[in-house]
Amino acid sequence: MSMFSKKKLVTVASAPSPGINAQEMFAKAIANPYVGAGGAAFLFMSSALILVALMGDPKAGSPVVRISLAKVAAMAAPPGWREALTADHPGGTTLSTDIFRLSENPLGPDAAFGQAVITVPGRQAFHAADPLPPAPIAGLTTQGSGGLLPIIGQGGKTPAEAYARPFASNGRPKVGLVIGGLGLNATATRQAIENLPPEITLSFVPYSDGLQGWIDLARQNGHEVLLEAPMEPVDYPDNDPGPYTLMAQAPGPETVKKLEWLLSRATGYFGVTNYLGSRFVGSDGAMTAFTGALRGRGLAFIDDGSAARRGGGLPRASADRIVDDQLSVEAIDQQLLSLEAGALQHGQALGSGFAYPVTLTQVAQWAQSVESRGYQLAPASALTTRR
Repeated sequence: MSMFSKKKLVTVASAPSPGINAQEMFAKAIANPYVGAGGAAFLFMSSALILVALMGDPKAGSPVVRISLAKVAAMAAPPGWREALTADHPGGTTLSTDIFRLSENPLGPDAAFGQAVITVPGRQAFHAADPLPPAPIAGLTTQGSGGLLPIIGQGGKTPAEAYARPFASNGRPKVGLVIGGLGLNATATRQAIENLPPEITLSFVPYSDGLQGWIDLARQNGHEVLLEAPMEPVDYPDNDPGPYTLMAQAPGPETVKKLEWLLSRATGYFGVTNYLGSRFVGSDGAMTAFTGALRGRGLAFIDDGSAARRGGGLPRASADRIVDDQLSVEAIDQQLLSLEAGALQHGQALGSGFAYPVTLTQVAQWAQSVESRGYQLAPASALTTRR
């Protein structure tokens, strides 16, 4: 119990009797709470003064290095650097000659920075934690019968390029991951958006309520987005992906009509991924109509591995493995390590998973350390090739 919670005690010290020695006087003195507190304060202040004498002024903080921006500019900056800083701020951005506080333990040449800076030709520098541009981007949509549909813009700019997360390779093996099934369960969807690093691509169910809001939130958190296209599985109709399932034996125009309804549900996705589809992807006619429609709208197609042999003349990537076929911590961890091994062998690897609670937890833990093992976490769009 603190001395301040006790009742106030007042001790009156009388003159010591001749029979009391110095040791007894000291013991009685420190027994007084006020004398003890004063002594503690004295010892604390004495220690502080000694530390100041040895180490310098405690208010000075960490060592600082004063850098003159004018001198730096004279030595290294290219012409027009001041103008470039204010080019997008007609209100007049103020350039300050400030003091930069440098770390006492500077990072080595191979250290990873917390905020990667990515430069894309024709764009400003992009920081890893920056939000992606809000959708829709002007010139990349047209009004369809059910809503906005993606189109290729003037000059050939595609939604696959415009809505993808910017990426610059650092030369290390690239590891990507798509987490799907989002939009139906609010808790899992928010957990994926807010807890997973922005390099992880998120895939949304087209039947979700508030789909555009979820996609907007994902892009605000830096995630690029895919839209899921339900496709006919071999066990249909026992396993029915919904009323707008793309059917293997449907005529091409019917496939395109259903696909356009799916695409009109929201904007901001760079491509489409399959949901099921083991029968659909085995049909040449069905896949020709499907990939032709995506190609005409400038979209990418990322599949879970079931359509790895399919091309289509559009940006493509196929998952090398599904990381949560078995829903256990140990199995998911092993699949993620196998994904790393594939990236080491082939230069890149893409995984696919579902928004199960255990998957989200294990992926979040894995993503925190994967780059420390020599890999680069990459969005799925960075692993696509045109085929």
